Amino acid sequence: MPELARISNHHISTTAIFLFGVETFALMASVYLGTKIRFFDQPKLFSDALTDLFPQAVTYAVVMIMSMAAMGMYQLDSRPDPKATLLRLMPSLALGLGLMSLVFYWAPDLYFGRGILGIVLLLAMIGISLTRAVFFKWSRLGISESRVMVLGTGAKAKEFSDLIGSDPGCHKFNIVGFVPLPGEKHLVPSPSILPAEGLLRSMVNKYTVSEVIVAVGDRRNGGFPIQELLECKLHGVTVSDAAKFYERERGQIRVDSLYPSWLVFGDGFEQGLLRRVVKRGFDSIASVVLLVATFPVMLVTALCILVESGAPILFRQERVGKGGETFMVLKFRSMRNDAEQEGKPQWAAANDPRTTRVGRIIRKLRIDELPQIFNVLKGEMSFVGPRPERPYFVDLLSAKIPYYNTRHSIKPGITGWAQVRYQYGASVGDAIEKLQYDLYYVKNNSLFLDIIILIDTVQVVLLGKGGR
Repeated sequence: MPELARISNHHISTTAIFLFGVETFALMASVYLGTKIRFFDQPKLFSDALTDLFPQAVTYAVVMIMSMAAMGMYQLDSRPDPKATLLRLMPSLALGLGLMSLVFYWAPDLYFGRGILGIVLLLAMIGISLTRAVFFKWSRLGISESRVMVLGTGAKAKEFSDLIGSDPGCHKFNIVGFVPLPGEKHLVPSPSILPAEGLLRSMVNKYTVSEVIVAVGDRRNGGFPIQELLECKLHGVTVSDAAKFYERERGQIRVDSLYPSWLVFGDGFEQGLLRRVVKRGFDSIASVVLLVATFPVMLVTALCILVESGAPILFRQERVGKGGETFMVLKFRSMRNDAEQEGKPQWAAANDPRTTRVGRIIRKLRIDELPQIFNVLKGEMSFVGPRPERPYFVDLLSAKIPYYNTRHSIKPGITGWAQVRYQYGASVGDAIEKLQYDLYYVKNNSLFLDIIILIDTVQVVLLGKGGR
């Protein structure tokens, strides 16, 4: 089974898709089995209920799957921790139970009884626990590991090796070795360098390699084996360069591996009419739903800010939007009124000393971003997109970082791919890291990716952390 599946240009672990499908089936089955157990001695009642169970089973499964996704149970590391994952199961089911209570309130016809619900929850917990136990056993056996051979032994090859060894977010790889090129420095460990044994094709066969990663800085020298790589690809071996690898495995587009021609002629970076219409419709519906759902929270937040530090409650600041146009972004004020008394813009940080007590709480829970719903309704922002930056920092970063203005080809968002994958940025280095995630979103944005980002955002709020 291939390690990754591509859905709407976004790569998803096939293991996660498999778990998603099996656990959806287990959750639906728990509704039917729970009802059967409840009416074990009353077969007539069970047969009457059976015809009406499908909508209830589907609703229950969808709510529970979304709750588990929001708790990060489908963000699978290459070295899974069974204890940590299973500890998230109980909070996931508790969250799902709370959401099901709301569903029952709004749609009473879906309610299947308190006695049945308790049995269904127990069966769901058993079913998912057994599924995960099988998954952990399968993972330890290394069945899903990809055997890769790296072309190159220099700086890019070392970076690739370090990433595979240190990033649990990468999928499972077994690096069989590194193939040296003429004139290239060896920066990887000597024991991992493979002896030259003829053509690449023969080495691929010898080591049973499924993918060749090209990690070479300069491909213009005469020793670059382009024909041999083509031969490997024609015989079913995946051939990837550094840019493709990082896009697939890290969900980012590395600035240091980009070429203008790749941006122009590569796939993605499409902003067609259909995508714009779908995104605007999604933004409008999601904003209205979130506004209604969080209105009480916004009222309490406004009152807390007013009591602690007085007016103003809202913070307005000029930001750069689509096409470089500026607008005034709205946020709940989380800093002191004299946060920039020197008049010079400053980077915001995760533990910024300028924040108030209320501000620290609402920033941690992302409540300070809620007033931007009105920016979305006005069409200045999208629900999901790159975070809008201040003109001062846009000018600074555009001068230092190639392709920085590419992120302004779409509307900025309340939340975004960089926000759920990376922490607060407080330097040019952080801005480069976040840009690499923003470029990935600009290239591959879709409704499917927007939904994933929203689920990850819920995880950030619930667990207090994001990314990998």
